[in-house]
Amino acid sequence: MRVRFVSSPFARPIVRRLAGVFALAWACAAAAPAHAGEPSHIVKDPHYGDALYYFYQSRYFTSLTKLMTSQHFERMPHHADEAEVLRGGLYLSYGLHREAGRIFAQLIETTASPAVRDRAWFYLAKIRYQRNLLADAQDALKRIGNHLPPALEEERGLLTTNLLMARGDYAGAVQVLEKLQAAAASTPGVMPDVRPYLRFNLGVALIKSGDTARGSALLKEVGTAPAVGEEAFALRDKANVALGFSALQADRPEPARAALERVRLDGMLANKALLGFGWAAAAMKQPAQALVPWTELARRDASDAAVLEARIALPYAYAELGAVGQALDLYNDVIADFERENTVIDASIATVRSGQMLDQLLAANPGEEMGWFWNIDQLPDLRELPNAGYLAQVLAGHEFQEAFKNYRDLQFLSHNLEQWQNNLGVFHDMLENRRRAFAERLPKFREQASVIGLSDLPAQGALLRDELAGAEAEADGAVFANAQERDLLERIERVRAALDAQATDADSLVARERLRHVSGALTWHFAQEYPNQLWAAKKALAVIDSQLSQSRVRLAALTQAQQDEPARFDRFESRIAELGKRLQALLPRVAELSREQQTAVQELVVEQLEQQKERIAVYANQARYGVAQLQDRATQAKESEHAPAP
Repeated sequence: MRVRFVSSPFARPIVRRLAGVFALAWACAAAAPAHAGEPSHIVKDPHYGDALYYFYQSRYFTSLTKLMTSQHFERMPHHADEAEVLRGGLYLSYGLHREAGRIFAQLIETTASPAVRDRAWFYLAKIRYQRNLLADAQDALKRIGNHLPPALEEERGLLTTNLLMARGDYAGAVQVLEKLQAAAASTPGVMPDVRPYLRFNLGVALIKSGDTARGSALLKEVGTAPAVGEEAFALRDKANVALGFSALQADRPEPARAALERVRLDGMLANKALLGFGWAAAAMKQPAQALVPWTELARRDASDAAVLEARIALPYAYAELGAVGQALDLYNDVIADFERENTVIDASIATVRSGQMLDQLLAANPGEEMGWFWNIDQLPDLRELPNAGYLAQVLAGHEFQEAFKNYRDLQFLSHNLEQWQNNLGVFHDMLENRRRAFAERLPKFREQASVIGLSDLPAQGALLRDELAGAEAEADGAVFANAQERDLLERIERVRAALDAQATDADSLVARERLRHVSGALTWHFAQEYPNQLWAAKKALAVIDSQLSQSRVRLAALTQAQQDEPARFDRFESRIAELGKRLQALLPRVAELSREQQTAVQELVVEQLEQQKERIAVYANQARYGVAQLQDRATQAKESEHAPAP
């Protein structure tokens, strides 16, 4: 009997968002609304917010690349630790647990609070266990202190028991589960939904450790408890199947049949329960009662091993009832069915090795980016493939899912590298355009600079400052006269010169007096405007000085650019060439790995199908052996009839 522990319903949603747990635990859900009583966390660095934006859209690859780019250029000074923990979580989402472990070991042990440290090590242990890295998972569990919240403390206990169970330490698993059950009983308000799982796991561990009586009692308690919802019904079915087959192995058919009767006919474990119920009836020497479940089971999909076993068990029951002819017919039908199944499986193997199945899976589940928590959401139309039932079961397996994720990630990386190869060509064209534009504009700039005469402007500015200083020293407002005022001054001087050349008479005296009034009025005007005009002139001169200074800086920068820009173009060209070489080296490597992974995934499916062929061969041999037995029995009966009487 193979019985595995089950985890609580709280495990699944936690694992789905595992990559975010570390970053959010570190930063109190950075950029997310704070819960009641928790301080809000403000993203201060836009580049960190950019990485979080893609992270919350489940675009983990883009988030990781943007995060690492920003880290390289030191663009996130306010979130350095948070960004590093987020990077570790994203590494973990791709299964890079060792790289993530190094990040957590460096950060968590030095800067994290005990609660965050314990939570991070717990999730690291969980992902390692899911990757079947039991020693690494155990090492992470040992690092956890006593600061986990109650919900994760329950999960920690279940994870510990799973590790003990995987190592065959059933007695140790019993001890841990008994402590968890006692703790759950002492705190009735804490996670009541976990208790049925604890009882189930404890029952299995007790049976595995040899305490069948206590283990069976716990499984019966779970199997007879009222159930609400599909998950509770599924757990109850699982407990009854485990209890039933444990009783069958202990040669106790009556309690086995009682347990298996409680399993739903439309549940996932119905086939196994029907098979076990029939064997329990057969063990009780009631072959007629075994016919009912086996007949129902034999009509179902032959991809299930229980259905195959029922098909050869059915003629066995008829033989036990004395219906030898019907049993022979059924055996022969089963042998023919098994031969057809072998042919169909061979066709399925050919289909899988041709790559058709993986192509259909990728087409049905495109996705934008790769990710460790990505799952197959849509199955292709398996009706187009031979023996679809076998393939559906293989595709649902954990081992295939993980192998296919690796293949899909390699496909994504291949497309990503091809896209970057195309981008490098675009960047090279852009660089050539910039180089050509620079070469074309440089002569025009030099010509404009010579026409403007930037080198002469500082001397002109010095002359203006000297002129302004002289005007300010003499308080000469006429220096600021505009064109009209300068014209008036010139006219006054011409009139004065003309009057001075004339003889002095009454008319000239009147004219001289009028000229004096006009000249005085203009002088008064200059005196009144002098302060404002002096301030405006100083301000304009300051602006000119500032603009001249900026012009000198820009001229120096442009002069330096004439020397630096060609070298900068050369550096970009060298970098593009270097990246091109790296891509040329990576593309065939990824392509080779992709082919290897495709072969590995296909052979994984083929291996499962080959195992199904082996099971069919075993059952076919059993059917042939049953036919031979019936034929021998018939031959012996005929010989007995024709034997002479003593």
